[in-house]
Amino acid sequence: MVKLTLRDVLMALLTRPAVVAIAIAATMTALPAASHAAAPLPPGFLWGVASSGFQSEGSPDGIPASNWTVPRAGQTPIGTSVDFRNRYRSDIALAAGLGVKVYRIGVEWARVQPAPTRFDQHEWAYYDDMIGAIVAAGMRPMITIDHWVYPQWMMRAGGWTNPASVRLWLAYAQRVVHRFAKFRPMWVTFNEPIMNIAQQLMRGELSPAAAPVVADRMVQVHQQIYRVIHRAQPGAMVTSNSAYMPAGAEPVIDVALTDRFMRHADFVGVDTYYGFTLSNPLAAAGAVRDGLAGLPVSAESIYYALRHNARRYPGRPIYIVESGMPTAGGGPRADGYRRGDQLADLIYWVQRARADGIPVIGYNYWSLTDNYEWGSYTPRFGLYTVNVLADRTLRRIPTDAVAVYRRITARNGVGSNYRPTRAPAACSIVEAAASCLDPVR
Repeated sequence: MVKLTLRDVLMALLTRPAVVAIAIAATMTALPAASHAAAPLPPGFLWGVASSGFQSEGSPDGIPASNWTVPRAGQTPIGTSVDFRNRYRSDIALAAGLGVKVYRIGVEWARVQPAPTRFDQHEWAYYDDMIGAIVAAGMRPMITIDHWVYPQWMMRAGGWTNPASVRLWLAYAQRVVHRFAKFRPMWVTFNEPIMNIAQQLMRGELSPAAAPVVADRMVQVHQQIYRVIHRAQPGAMVTSNSAYMPAGAEPVIDVALTDRFMRHADFVGVDTYYGFTLSNPLAAAGAVRDGLAGLPVSAESIYYALRHNARRYPGRPIYIVESGMPTAGGGPRADGYRRGDQLADLIYWVQRARADGIPVIGYNYWSLTDNYEWGSYTPRFGLYTVNVLADRTLRRIPTDAVAVYRRITARNGVGSNYRPTRAPAACSIVEAAASCLDPVR
């Protein structure tokens, strides 16, 4: 039954091409609200920024051969991306200048293992230096082992449908753990497993019939590497972050996949971006024009995502591993929402959640800079914008949210007098009926 449910959910998201973008993003967040003061956060609250390997590294000298190296029809090639591979020291300095204490990065499997029998020591040394630089700058690494991208040699051998994938993935992951445990990082084993599988289905790398088997194998290796991490790093904090799915989809995804990952997790990792409400049922139509950047956002939606997870996994700390807002090409959003205003509004609702007893312990903004958003440079999520296609210097230009985030980290929140710039939606469907019938007060 669980396997059938997983397949049904994935295909409901992916078998209608005209609705794919809307369905996926509407699988993340929305909500209703109240106007109480934002309570102070605890002194140890973790402020951070997030990125991934493939999306930001690029390489003028050639990109490691992976399943994402050659884009599908209609996708823009990645090129150099924002060249984090060669500019990581200056980007780390930008992150440190925000006052954050956590920097999420990813290790790129195709980069460190370009062939089945060969690991690249030069690339391992790059990660040694990069992660060491994060620590030296006073931040804690949050390392993602698997962020959707796989070596071409692995995919040519059948990818996750090949039973050998379990052994191959674990051999890579164990090397990552044993090499970097000395830095005392937080760990993310798989980034958004349900969306990982959904991407493979959309790209034709996986058949619907094989999806349940792939899910089983991912859960299996997650459980095994969880134990490896705790042997190498006693007291480690390990999770697999999930993309919050609104409008009633989340409980189904929980049963089908997320619950299985959470059996071996020290905290709940949540990603939340978009909002969808019954009061504005046509808002998602903006995606037809602006793609991800046209989807509706509502800052209070983060409260409902947190509340759902607190109820689902009682007593477990919750960390917002990714949260932010896209714009199209760096221009203003059609709804007029500014990045800095939305960020402050998000943090208000995080503080409200904490005041209501939800054990949220940290927040990562996605992302430090604009990067490659899975086939396009149009959606811009960065605190620092980078015009990859038009600016060869790849200059990092601060958005209005940079100053806002600095104030937030310095004050450990938005302050008790802050009120959101946008009123909560009349009837959000982030928690489906629950967010309309039991709105935050």
